Amino acid sequence: MTEHIEPQDALIWLMVCVSAADGVMTDGELHTIGEIVKTLPVFKGYDPERLPGSARACGAMLHGNGGVDEVLRMIAEGVPLALCETAYALACEVAAVDTRLEIFEARILQRVRGVLRLDRLAAAAIERAVLARYCTL
Repeated sequence: MTEHIEPQDALIWLMVCVSAADGVMTDGELHTIGEIVKTLPVFKGYDPERLPGSARACGAMLHGNGGVDEVLRMIAEGVPLALCETAYALACEVAAVDTRLEIFEARILQRVRGVLRLDRLAAAAIERAVLARYCTL
């Protein structure tokens, strides 16, 4: 397939992919994705009105021919090398929203680390930082 997605859409697709990994996209995950798109500098200039359409396109691709493998390939091609750690941090943020990491989310994060070619130490640091943000008393 020769389809291409823009870098910001690739980041959105990654967050949607992680959110959908367990078969349920929770309100908390959807809210977090929306807030990330509205507030983080990496989305400067991105029209938040495009978010629902981008998420739907990702969902359709996840349920289509090639499924997760094709979506991850497109994400890997769409995310610039300089944003791979940012992309993984966003994926971890979405996975952490529900305060427990389901097995399906852990598996998709493992696959994401591979397609983004993240260094193990960098990935562990990102995971630890996100975990620290979601700790409770």
